[in-house]
Amino acid sequence: IYAPDAEAYSVFSDLFDPIIEDYHNGFKKSDVHPAKNWGDVETLGNLDPAGEFVVSTRVRCGRSMEGYPFNPCLTEAQYKEMEEKVSSTLSGLEGELKGTFYPLTGMSKETQQQLIDDHFLFKEGDRFLQAANACRFWPSGRGIYHNENKTFLVWCNEEDHLRLISMQMGGDLKQVYKRLVTAVNDIEKRVPFSHHDRLGFLTFCPTNLGTTVRASVHIKLPKLAADKAKLEEVASKYHLQVRGTRGEHTEAEGGVYDISNKRRMGLTEYDAV
Repeated sequence: IYAPDAEAYSVFSDLFDPIIEDYHNGFKKSDVHPAKNWGDVETLGNLDPAGEFVVSTRVRCGRSMEGYPFNPCLTEAQYKEMEEKVSSTLSGLEGELKGTFYPLTGMSKETQQQLIDDHFLFKEGDRFLQAANACRFWPSGRGIYHNENKTFLVWCNEEDHLRLISMQMGGDLKQVYKRLVTAVNDIEKRVPFSHHDRLGFLTFCPTNLGTTVRASVHIKLPKLAADKAKLEEVASKYHLQVRGTRGEHTEAEGGVYDISNKRRMGLTEYDAV
């Protein structure tokens, strides 16, 4: 189930509240998501200094632009207008975050191939997004931004209006998280985001509400890979989500799994990570 616009979470609360409670660890309709708090970045460190298990680390969050509905209700003109706003906002980023915006419309084959090789290019939505009418006017209004080091990435109008992603090889969570926090704080000054007093930041899919933060590692788990039931049991105990190497609805390749926080709501951004 997806929300067609930000207002849907209030208008159809009888439908959404039980789903939110079920997915987000008992977040009841009387509960209030805490105010945004990135916490003290300096307290985080490297998850795997020896580099034995963690292949790469990634932290992302989703944001919806205020004043626009979600994917199924957007017109082609709105898609283009949003892309223009996002592109001009991101062109103002400086330092490590400075980079290039690539619209999907009219993209050259070379650029497309390079982005595929880097695993940056998102494809037209899966069957769930297709069924939710989230891929209309494709590829109009969609685009990708990345910095020169390819450690900071923004997806424009994929599933959410914005997906902000910080990532790098190895297990240095502090560096990855710090980069994301810097970027979000900067972009937030120039683009107003949809926020709900009770539910936190609003997203197309109710699983991402609240902090919208997903912190994940690609990690080698050869022994647990041989015992899927045990892996799921351990993950569930620590409120973690297990995905395949290439993300949702994929298999693990060579015993490498994508492990992330399942909880995004009813706790701060720092606690989610």
